[in-house]
Amino acid sequence: MQYAFPLLAIFIWAGNTVVNKLAVGAIFPAEIGFYRWLLAGLFFTPFMLKGVIAHWPQIRPNLGKIFVLGVLGMAVYQSLAYFAATMTSATNMGIILSLMPLMSLAMAIASLGQRLTAGALVGAVLSFAGVLVVVSSGSLGALLQHGVNLGDAMMLIATLAYAVYSTLLKKWQLRLPPLVLLYLQVLVAVAVLFPLYAASPKTGLTLHNLPLVLYACLLASMLAPLAWMQAVQRLGPSRTTLFFNLLPLITALIAAAVLKEQLAMYHLVGGLLTLGGVILSERWTTVIGKRVSLA
Repeated sequence: MQYAFPLLAIFIWAGNTVVNKLAVGAIFPAEIGFYRWLLAGLFFTPFMLKGVIAHWPQIRPNLGKIFVLGVLGMAVYQSLAYFAATMTSATNMGIILSLMPLMSLAMAIASLGQRLTAGALVGAVLSFAGVLVVVSSGSLGALLQHGVNLGDAMMLIATLAYAVYSTLLKKWQLRLPPLVLLYLQVLVAVAVLFPLYAASPKTGLTLHNLPLVLYACLLASMLAPLAWMQAVQRLGPSRTTLFFNLLPLITALIAAAVLKEQLAMYHLVGGLLTLGGVILSERWTTVIGKRVSLA
């Protein structure tokens, strides 16, 4: 039963990558990004307002940090994903997103004093090669000639933003209940995304796009984070993170079933290289430069 929580979160997030693609043409990226967090904020407020008031003495000195977390983890990450979906496939997005744990590990080594391991070094090379295969559609010559697809580049930046978010979350260790911290970040996203929403063209909510907005709001923004928090409490952060490795596979399967996206050989090769690199970085923990005693 304890494995149901991380699996539920991963299935929802994989489905949300496909929802990003389904939203293309149904609603403008700036709209769904804003509506998602606005509705989440409205749903959360009756339950979280009391908690915010109770923890205000701890919240007030950390408002700047909460603002940065909200911008990176909620506004930049997801908004870029919606724009990326207009220019690349859901399968590509899932494979690129699978780099996030490795990016977070690299940042932890650089900024949190975590030791560099052999797995992290070799895994980084493998995963980078895997993403190169995917973004080049299996032709590195074409990549050198034409460059990276703008949608793939946006997804790489979005993944990097979330990795920075995860690193800062660990570095700052704000002493607030997880749900209160999540709610405050949602409010930041609403405030930051409003100018973009106001300046962008609008489709408005319709019977066609409302289910997409509700999925992004209720499932991806509320239920999935709650399930992930439960998983971390029950399994620990290290074991829970391993489930993130399933994201590209599940995304590709859902995209093939729902969007009829064709899985090419370069998706398989790139996905396996990326997944293998991430798993290697997590499992091969020999510290580079550590002296081995022969006594």
